[in-house]
Amino acid sequence: MTEPTSSISSPGRRDSADEPWNRVITKKQIGYASLVCFIAWVASVYDYTLFGTLLPVIADDFGWSPAKATAVNTWATIGVFFVSLVVGTMLDHFGRKKTLILLVIGGAVSSGLSGVAIGAASLVIIRAFSGFAVSEEVVNAVYLNEIYKKAKGRGFMYSLVQSGWPVGALCAAGMTSLLLPVVGWRGSFFVAACVSIIVIVMALKLPESPVFAAMKEVERRRKSGDAEGAAQLAAEHDVAVNTGNNLGLKGVLAPELRRHTISLSLVWLFSWMAIQVFAVLGTTVLVEAKGVSFENSLYVLILANAVGFVGYLTHGWVGDRIGRRNTVLMGFLLGGVASLLMLLGPASDGFVYLMYAITLFFLLGPFAAILFYMGESFPAHVRGTGANVAHVMAPVGAIVGSGLVSLLLTLGVTMTWAAILAGSLPLLLSGLLMFGTRHVDHRQHDAIEEAVA
Repeated sequence: MTEPTSSISSPGRRDSADEPWNRVITKKQIGYASLVCFIAWVASVYDYTLFGTLLPVIADDFGWSPAKATAVNTWATIGVFFVSLVVGTMLDHFGRKKTLILLVIGGAVSSGLSGVAIGAASLVIIRAFSGFAVSEEVVNAVYLNEIYKKAKGRGFMYSLVQSGWPVGALCAAGMTSLLLPVVGWRGSFFVAACVSIIVIVMALKLPESPVFAAMKEVERRRKSGDAEGAAQLAAEHDVAVNTGNNLGLKGVLAPELRRHTISLSLVWLFSWMAIQVFAVLGTTVLVEAKGVSFENSLYVLILANAVGFVGYLTHGWVGDRIGRRNTVLMGFLLGGVASLLMLLGPASDGFVYLMYAITLFFLLGPFAAILFYMGESFPAHVRGTGANVAHVMAPVGAIVGSGLVSLLLTLGVTMTWAAILAGSLPLLLSGLLMFGTRHVDHRQHDAIEEAVA
């Protein structure tokens, strides 16, 4: 039998079938992993944003008022938060590859069952499982950061994968405009489930991260009493030996990381308040605040997410040059200003369409930089935990954003000011909070990663 090229590591080492932590990830495998993670993220976002896109239609079908519709979305997002809590444990226990597959399965279940919902309660329970779908980007951030160790222009490469958000949202809006008159909102969810099934089949061929394999082997050696071997392997692969104090929550809340972890978590919380208002509930905001018809709001959503795709690539490219931290900071501040202009400016179609597109450009684009920034700003031994602790605040932000909009509408506040208070101001605040995160010399970091590789 011919030995696969990916199983050869370096001279003097055994076959990587025996030592998977020494496996060489080929360029072909990097390309395939990028493709699968991109499609997985597209499918996840497709499912997640489809509910918000169809919410006005679902509300009309069930006879809900706008306040009740946003309340249903709020309760569903609370369920998303609790489901998202288990992702960090899954990453550490099952590995990057298996966790990705499990999360996509969860998204498929969420999509399929959404099509048979019979009311508010059942929809809330079913949509909670979309927490698996939206958490898929945590797997991407951790898995690809480890797979891309030898790659140049890693930030831009990751932005291509992360651009699956506007592509997924674009698919949700585009497919809705095509399928809604034919199969209704229930059939639209069934189509989303079929997309997820394709991703599951493709993900079965992914290589597992050598870093994860090294982490498991270090722990195995430590438990077997081989402390010297564990320390040697940990140093070789830049992972930590579990001392009980340097890993998990204790590690990311240690004095040297505490301010960074808290600031980054709050950035996710406030930016996702804006995501909930302007992306997930975008059609509702456009219809209620600016008087755009639902049919036209779908077209606006398609156009704006196409611009958002360009935003991802732009922020990934800029992040490689001026640093991911600075890119996120400036992007969120500009997005907050653009959203204010859209909501307070004239209601003419041209102005609303333009400013909404600019808002999504600077709202969505920075996530291409912030996710990769999390990987380089946290040390390797707490990279997975740090990324999940920060990212789990995303559904909390969505809960707060949706809940605040619902509360303000119930109190008689107009949709314009509800969107400003729950979306524009939090987006501005998330940009300012980036000042509290760690400064990373991205050029030096990339050089160190290449030297280590």
